[in-house]
Amino acid sequence: MTKQSFLKGTLILILAGMITRFLGFINRIVVARLMGEEGVGLYMMALPTLFLVITLSQIGLPVAISKRIAEADAKNDTLKVKKILVVSLVIVTITSIIFTIGMIIAIPYIATSLLTDERTIYPLLAISPIVPIIAVSSVLKGYFQGKQNMKPQSYAQVIEQVIRISFVFILVKITLPYGVEFAAAGAMVSVIIGELVSLFFMFYLFKRKKVVSIRHRFFFYLKESKHTLKELFSIALPNTGSRLISSVSNFMEPIIVAQSLAIAGVATTVATKQYGELTGFVLPLLFLPTFITHSLSIALVPSIAEAEAKNNQRLTHYRIHQSIRISFASGALATIVLTIFSVTILTYMYGTANASKFLVLMAPFFIMLYIQSPLQAALLALDLAKPAMFNSLVGAFFKFITLFMLASNKDFGINGVAIAMSVGVVLITLLHLATLYKSIRFFIRFSDIWKMIVLVSLTSVIASGLKVVYQGMDSNLLVFIAMLILLSIFYIICLFLLRFITRDELKQIPVLQKWVS
Repeated sequence: MTKQSFLKGTLILILAGMITRFLGFINRIVVARLMGEEGVGLYMMALPTLFLVITLSQIGLPVAISKRIAEADAKNDTLKVKKILVVSLVIVTITSIIFTIGMIIAIPYIATSLLTDERTIYPLLAISPIVPIIAVSSVLKGYFQGKQNMKPQSYAQVIEQVIRISFVFILVKITLPYGVEFAAAGAMVSVIIGELVSLFFMFYLFKRKKVVSIRHRFFFYLKESKHTLKELFSIALPNTGSRLISSVSNFMEPIIVAQSLAIAGVATTVATKQYGELTGFVLPLLFLPTFITHSLSIALVPSIAEAEAKNNQRLTHYRIHQSIRISFASGALATIVLTIFSVTILTYMYGTANASKFLVLMAPFFIMLYIQSPLQAALLALDLAKPAMFNSLVGAFFKFITLFMLASNKDFGINGVAIAMSVGVVLITLLHLATLYKSIRFFIRFSDIWKMIVLVSLTSVIASGLKVVYQGMDSNLLVFIAMLILLSIFYIICLFLLRFITRDELKQIPVLQKWVS
């Protein structure tokens, strides 16, 4: 089993994330252009319910599996690894079946009473079979992550997106004549097919390695795994609470948005269209850099767990600092580009710039989101899942208070939803930083904060100048791409000058060793 270093594993995940995000945007563009804002709205309104059910069925096990397997692997305890896998597979199989059945039974009520649009019944029913597939897949991902082998998960992500794109155009085209609700259901079916093929691929890799035989004396190991179960739940249950808060928040969001906009006098069809613009057009752009921060988070958990097991707090602090630097570097450029070129980007991607006001409003605040993910991972790796859960709860509470107060006011309307989302992101990130300082005296150094300010300021000035030049030319897509390339080159130069990326870190990446040695 191939094991990678922290940076190499992160780089593999980043490359895979980059490919899957690109393919994902192709998928979103196809779906948006075929179904329009209303169809995207139905699609997006159904997703939070799915995410909630997936969170309940996984009960926080993926991170717990990664951490415990990393610890067992450091001690060469193959028996412990097998116990972890056996217990985890049994738990997620049972929970996923129970919650899938519960979801199917509750769908009519959720669609008509909570989401206030009965057409969401069809995408909700279509996507329900995916829950057991993702649950089993998450166990295998946790296993490979714990082994610090990020290649299987990375390959599986790319395969899933390729399969999804291959089917989404066909299925949406076939179902669209029957109505946008059936088109949204067709798009959901393409997701299921992609996830199923991805699961088969990871299972094939797992069986090919033959490191652990799951079926051999399965029930014996299950009976002997009570202590393993307690160890998993010591991480999984608090983590579930944190994820559950996020999932419940996402589940409740379209409901509160719909009800609040109704109070403000906004018609249901208009509210669905506005919510589709915000969540279907704007949020995917704002979440674009998170494939990097998510990759860092995945690699960070076993790395910090290993450092803590060796009582190496200096390495723990260094890994967190390193993750924040890389996360900010990846997110700052996206923030600047999305803020300054919002109209151009939305027009080229979706054929409309109606949502540009949301993008300009939210992008500067969402830069905090990009460092939130590694902070969350650090808390989990340090067995601080309970404080992380509390932080998420506080953030969700103030987000919904702000959402209801502003969205129900006709002077704010859907803009109040955008403001509330930004409030939640900023508050949770600040609370995570406060928790790390209280627990291990970790803080972002003033020198790093100063570098962040200089980086954003310089790049913003250059981006604004390029925008003026672009507007004065016979602009087209190729010219715009050339502008972004020039801006990216300047940005990368600034990253090295300000030492966001160091020479020593580049040496840890094998393909770059001979260039920087």
